[in-house]
Amino acid sequence: MDATDRIRAASQFLLQSPPGEINDVLNDIRNIISDDELLQEGIQPALREYNIEQFTVVDVPDTNHQSIISEAARVGPSHSESEERFLDPRSKTSFIFDHLSLEASDPQPIESVEEHEPFRAALEAASLSYLKAHFTDGVASVFSPKEGTNLFVLQLVANKYNPTNFWSGRWRSEYTIDLTTKQVSGRILINVHYYEQGNVQLATTHTVSFELPPGAVSTPPSTTSSKILALIEDEEGKYQVSLNETYQDMGEKTFKGLRRALPLTRQKLDWDKVMGYKLGAELSGSKSVLPSP
Repeated sequence: MDATDRIRAASQFLLQSPPGEINDVLNDIRNIISDDELLQEGIQPALREYNIEQFTVVDVPDTNHQSIISEAARVGPSHSESEERFLDPRSKTSFIFDHLSLEASDPQPIESVEEHEPFRAALEAASLSYLKAHFTDGVASVFSPKEGTNLFVLQLVANKYNPTNFWSGRWRSEYTIDLTTKQVSGRILINVHYYEQGNVQLATTHTVSFELPPGAVSTPPSTTSSKILALIEDEEGKYQVSLNETYQDMGEKTFKGLRRALPLTRQKLDWDKVMGYKLGAELSGSKSVLPSP
């Protein structure tokens, strides 16, 4: 396998990295490739794809909050720039993001669309309240419609990393709010990794779609936003309950079905007698080696 093939295989491994473990995967790949310069150059596209898909969060320069790296946050480089930039709508700044070090730099102010900002800001405020109530250390970003559309995009992400107990998890959700058709469509993505004495991963995708209540758009932005987040809370709550029911069903039925109900004798083993059987066998063996009188 030549260097190009090794880099291609390494990129595929990176794209499948569990939440919070991409550095561990990268270090393992680094030992295999044994060429840091080639590795860094070759895996940049995979790192970029991973960070955008996984809603990687970054500390925004000159602020005390984080923002989400995603396709919705991406802004094209200007004619005088070659670096890709990402938007933090909360601070109204754009920045360059290093997909390897996961750091933002070169913050620049960016103008918001005046007609969209009241609703965007209200939706952001409602999202932050929702995060505070339901997610620990969650991050939310709300993006105004891009040119030629009337679609607001709300993204939520929450990460929990617990390497001491061998598990990690990530919740991502994204909603597109169309104020013209009064429709909200979205998706919920969950990734969980358990790796204590094994390697089990859960990856789910759940689509969501609902209509805004009659008259919701004609109310003040804060009222409309609160109603939207209440509907999102209801959808995400129902999905959480369905996952819990699935886990319980797997424990009571699926995993039990993988085990043999009875041994080959078709009789249950009396564990209270096991030590007696063992002791009896040992005594029998001792008698066989005793010298004859």
